[in-house]
Amino acid sequence: MTTNEQKLQEMLSFKDKTVIVTGAAVGIGKSICERLAEAGADLILIDINEKKLLETSKELGSYNVKIIPKIMDLSQKSQIDNFWLQIKNISPDILINNAGIYPIKDFLEIDEVFFDKVYSINLKAAVWMSQNFIKTRINRGGVIINISSIEAILPFKKEMVHYDISKTGIIGLTRALAKDYSEKGFRINAIIPGGIITPGTKNVAFELLKGNIGLAKTGLEFRSRLPMGRPGEPDEVAKVAIFLASELSSYLTGTFIVVDGGFLSA
Repeated sequence: MTTNEQKLQEMLSFKDKTVIVTGAAVGIGKSICERLAEAGADLILIDINEKKLLETSKELGSYNVKIIPKIMDLSQKSQIDNFWLQIKNISPDILINNAGIYPIKDFLEIDEVFFDKVYSINLKAAVWMSQNFIKTRINRGGVIINISSIEAILPFKKEMVHYDISKTGIIGLTRALAKDYSEKGFRINAIIPGGIITPGTKNVAFELLKGNIGLAKTGLEFRSRLPMGRPGEPDEVAKVAIFLASELSSYLTGTFIVVDGGFLSA
């Protein structure tokens, strides 16, 4: 059946599909998992936060789909490679590289250990996860969705150089992989969220309460630039992920969709 012959309901169904989501325990990752489970996908959830991961897995059980939680430190390539050996009989159809951290630190105070931790989780993990995924499905194709950030296009928050570098790399990874592997049946795209309320961004807000005047000023400036006049919700990113994972985006590859309430346009 061609895409033109498929009904909309069929294109939005993920029944008999298996999806891997990294950073699945909270925030955007959790919302993506909820929408995918609602659409019938079986899920492999990856996160380092064991407590939250198991809580999310239990919640998703109500959708009557298969849920496999995997506790993993994505900064360790050995753990990533071992994970793919463990699931060699599953062959997932879709990979969503969502995991990321964004600690605040002045550029002049960054050391190698700190930078490598951010870079490994935010970019290198997506590289190694994508490499394994493509190797596994090289003769069948598949879908990869990478989560970047508006900071990759317009650095706005101070003391985030390390984060901005890693998320800019995600865009480069997405476009380069699409160029090399789209002819093999892969669709590889990115989402660029901005101003989304998650546990991580709430932690930044906590810093404001501790009296970080510079950060408070940045927060006010950010909000004043939002044409929609409000921050976004994780589910608003999740719905875009559903679009990119589905056959609705059958002719999209090597591109990115900005989900930022109009911030980059202001």
